[in-house]
Amino acid sequence: MNNYYKRLRELREDHDLTQKQVADFLDMKQPQYCRYERGLRDIPTDVLIRLARFYQTSTDYILGLTDNM
Repeated sequence: MNNYYKRLRELREDHDLTQKQVADFLDMKQPQYCRYERGLRDIPTDVLIRLARFYQTSTDYILGLTDNM
């Protein structure tokens, strides 16, 4: 099972950011971003790519396909 939402939260917390700060970066409201972190919504490809660039990691890492950042 793909638990990318756990990685999203871990990355955000490791960077000492709030959901609001990440949502602002993505130009969306915090509740929308929260749904991605909770696994209630699938993350769109464009958002996934932006987050990978933001955190300077790979989309594969976020998706849990690798443990190599």
